[in-house]
Amino acid sequence: MALVSGYHHLTMSTHGVQEDYDFYTKALGLYSVKRTVLFDGVLPVYHLYYGSRHGDASTIITTFPFKKPGIFGRRGTNQTRTIMHAIPVGAANFWVDRLNSHGIPAVKGERFGLTRVIFAHPCGISHELVENPDDPRKPIVNEARGTTAQVAIKGIYGGAVAVMDAGPMEEFLEIGMQFRREGEDAKGSMWIVPQNDGLRSVIELVTDRDSPQGTWTLAGGTVHHLAFNTGNEDNQIALKARLEGMGYTDVSEQKDRMYFKSMYMRSPGGAMFELAWTVPEGWAKDEPADAIGKSLVFPPWFADRQAEMEAGLEPASF
Repeated sequence: MALVSGYHHLTMSTHGVQEDYDFYTKALGLYSVKRTVLFDGVLPVYHLYYGSRHGDASTIITTFPFKKPGIFGRRGTNQTRTIMHAIPVGAANFWVDRLNSHGIPAVKGERFGLTRVIFAHPCGISHELVENPDDPRKPIVNEARGTTAQVAIKGIYGGAVAVMDAGPMEEFLEIGMQFRREGEDAKGSMWIVPQNDGLRSVIELVTDRDSPQGTWTLAGGTVHHLAFNTGNEDNQIALKARLEGMGYTDVSEQKDRMYFKSMYMRSPGGAMFELAWTVPEGWAKDEPADAIGKSLVFPPWFADRQAEMEAGLEPASF
């Protein structure tokens, strides 16, 4: 039985909070789903969530803007390097024009037979919009931002992971995560989460023995983790046991992320993976369901530090 149903979310550390918010909401047309703060450590740093209007799983992108504390990372190998969204077939030209008009240089490319738009977040993290003919999800239409059903982002397509040695990572994906090899090219291989409703959860491996080791800590300008959806706690625990039984014993204990429950592990190729499932209340746990992402919210364990943390956050206009 497959224990993963697709992506839950993707998370990266970026630079300025305003440029981050404008990039995802104004340029890409995603909705603000949640505005909170980094739950780990002591630094007052935003944790911003973007995705579909209602925050559906497999649409969520989350960021930690690290410009104010001045912590910046190094992009390299043994690290996730590209964030990918799915778009309708035929939408690439629209996005090339739109992104360039927003001052974001974008060009068309191709890999594994799929047309894609190649560009970067203002902090430098590589992004792609992939024309996926096999994705049944409805586009995330945002009329206020000028996106229609013919062109709007559908949700997460996947991530590209750079590795120095592909063998151990491929074994981990196939035997541990139960993914399926779907293709190969001169750069590496393509893996999918087996699903009955089309190819829409992808990992693309890129063999890179030339770049320096990428940063694994929370540091601006780098992807922090890829989160996969186990759907429920039972599957999460079963997958942890499966991976530990293979010798991947660094799977963390469950962590409470308010809106979902998470476990983390370092894959043999270096990229951080998360195993996550959404709690019943979801994003409406601390905001009305029809107004998620509209206010700054804090977890209960920060109640005594809320004023201090708010004062320390980088100023932004949401």
